[in-house]
Amino acid sequence: MDEVLAKLEALLGPREGEPLPLEDGITNRNYRVRFGGRDHVVRICGAETSLLGIDRRAEQAAATAAHEAGIGPEVTAFLAEDECLVTAFVVARSLEPASVQEDIARVAAALRSIHHARPVHATFSPFRVGERYRELTLERGGELAEACDDATAVAKRIEAALPPFKPALCHNDLLPANLLDDGERLWIIDWEYAAMGDPFFDLGNLSAMNGFSLHDDTELVTGYLGHCDEPDLARVRLHRASAEYREGMWGVVQQVLSDLDFDFAGYADEHLTAMLESDWEEWLDGAAS
Repeated sequence: MDEVLAKLEALLGPREGEPLPLEDGITNRNYRVRFGGRDHVVRICGAETSLLGIDRRAEQAAATAAHEAGIGPEVTAFLAEDECLVTAFVVARSLEPASVQEDIARVAAALRSIHHARPVHATFSPFRVGERYRELTLERGGELAEACDDATAVAKRIEAALPPFKPALCHNDLLPANLLDDGERLWIIDWEYAAMGDPFFDLGNLSAMNGFSLHDDTELVTGYLGHCDEPDLARVRLHRASAEYREGMWGVVQQVLSDLDFDFAGYADEHLTAMLESDWEEWLDGAAS
């Protein structure tokens, strides 16, 4: 890390004080560091994160697009060879699921902004990602979660039920910790999974990761589109399940990739079970109407 900090000093100005670890993040190590009289967030990537489908150049491009759209912090440095992205530190609080539920209209507007931002070169599908995570886990000698086979079968049925879509820049990882409020505006951070994909996955992902109810999803679609028709709501509910699938399979593969001290097995079981116990089957016939 000392070598990285030295490179950043050359770009951003003299470093003041020691790096302060930030608690959020279970893929990378993040630090608050002051360079040239300004606070920055320095991300040191975790082990083999490219195998998770993360493209660091696409992350830089997406984070820059988010800043241009007014919802992401400024990208202040990028060391491609070190896979180190640096952004401006934002003085803000991470939202809790309850806070997101109370501010759906503002979040919907932020997602609409990013879905109209300039494109990046990477693509994303929760279904292809889940398949790759399964293959990689087995290649590395890991064990699949008990619910993995059932979840994979459900994912295939969901994908077959979804209509074609026009790809847009999506965040794809809308955990509450990635939503910040500085008292005046909403920020979305952590663009490492951002890529071109189905905008409705972002809506479903937001719903799943923040404990939305059916009523909340109706409000989300209305805030995003200006209306809420059954096919649109069905797409969100199906992608709510596909988001749980991707999240669960992420937990599965992290058991053979990550060196961080985290209960990835429990995380996988939680999300795959949530997928299987969701109301996905009720919406299969409605999304393509």
